[in-house]
Amino acid sequence: MERSIVRNIVINFAGAIAPTFISLVTVPAYIHLMGVERYGVINLVWTLIGYFSVLDLGTSLATENQISKARAANDDSLERIFWSAWFMNLGTGIVGGLIIYVGTVVYITHGVKIEPTFQREVMASLPWIAVAVPIANVSWVFAGAINGVERFASFNVNQTLGTALFQLLPLAAIFCFSPSLAVVIPAAVLARLFAGVMLGAAAFRAIGIRRVRMPQWRVMAELFRYGRWMLLFSGAGMIASTLDRVLVGALLGASFVTYYATPQNLITRLNLLPVAMVRTLFPRLSAVSRADADAIAHSALALLNGAFTPCLIVAMFALKPFLVVWLGPTVAAAAPVACVLILAVWLGGQAGILGILIQAQTSPAAIAGVSWAQLPVFAGALWCGIHWFGIMGAAVVVVSKALFDYGVLLHFARLHVGSIVRNMVVHLAFLLVALALAESISAPSSLIAAALVLVCANLALSLHGSSELRGLVYKLWTRLTLSAS
Repeated sequence: MERSIVRNIVINFAGAIAPTFISLVTVPAYIHLMGVERYGVINLVWTLIGYFSVLDLGTSLATENQISKARAANDDSLERIFWSAWFMNLGTGIVGGLIIYVGTVVYITHGVKIEPTFQREVMASLPWIAVAVPIANVSWVFAGAINGVERFASFNVNQTLGTALFQLLPLAAIFCFSPSLAVVIPAAVLARLFAGVMLGAAAFRAIGIRRVRMPQWRVMAELFRYGRWMLLFSGAGMIASTLDRVLVGALLGASFVTYYATPQNLITRLNLLPVAMVRTLFPRLSAVSRADADAIAHSALALLNGAFTPCLIVAMFALKPFLVVWLGPTVAAAAPVACVLILAVWLGGQAGILGILIQAQTSPAAIAGVSWAQLPVFAGALWCGIHWFGIMGAAVVVVSKALFDYGVLLHFARLHVGSIVRNMVVHLAFLLVALALAESISAPSSLIAAALVLVCANLALSLHGSSELRGLVYKLWTRLTLSAS
């Protein structure tokens, strides 16, 4: 793997740490000030808004793909691609805002169990909820343009500032006015607007935009032809990734959404490395030949397993004590659920690399079809799991789906799967052992000892199998040695 790719992975990984830290610090304040049920409601509102990301029509990823190719070919079409994508997403975002205005009424009234007081608060915020959709749509184009030219440092700075605004501005509104959703939601939307403006300015600088250009139908058609399959693929994934929360709210109530979604949000933050790798690799995989792309993907999967698995082993042992300190024993009771969900995060990281290889080099039409075909089965399994086993049932179904997705993507990626599957199975065995031990051991000293043994054994195996990981460890050791001397 090229040094520039590894460097960009490190930049994206480092850039994701600050937003994660900000979220960890602010979530307890939100739960304390808003209450468990009101915080669960706002989680459901953002989930509903997330559903309307399908109106992006795959344009943001198509923009990143086309800009990376144009940049590699020294083409002068960057501005035409950018403005065509921007106008497309602005238009679909406005349509989505109008739809969500009506959809929120139906969802809040009939789709989830919440108190009438909270229903009224959400209804009062409907115009702001509608405005959030076009803001998100155009922001995705800005992000795609910046990543397409591989200005990852600029993207991460703006992402950190945007996350800080999104977390802190609503908290300030709560302190100054009230914890009502009619106050918190508008403050959060304004934060998204400010962050979008900053991201847009960064995109203008990255591409060198000097003036507004009218959209070109030919370019828009090219973006849509590529983006339509991305839309189907990512749309099914987006619905699947939030369906567990929606059904938990519908079947068990909004308070259970907090007990399920808050630990889930925490362990989802563990995917910093997979997200950094996916963000780094997509523009590069779009611009290189298929043979080079396959070689990069093989190296990336080995590096991800080697670096990511030890981190998740530690997370399994540390999760319950951390939740007790972070949110208290009530929410910490959901630690076993979160430990199971860690397996889904691990599988999803590998599936992400396989997915961008398919998106960059082959048509994602086939996997889009499979994703939508399995969605009703997933929904039915979730309903049964939640109905019979509560939130633990939801977690087990989510992990099962993640394993199925990994297998499907591995098949359609058309890679030599022998070494990939062997490496995956070995690391999965380590995680399953860690899950069993974390649930059966209660003494802190024994937990620490078990974690150290598993991490050291897994890391030794990974160093033996990944030259990229050996190179990173060597560089880190060299820098630490130089700084100490």
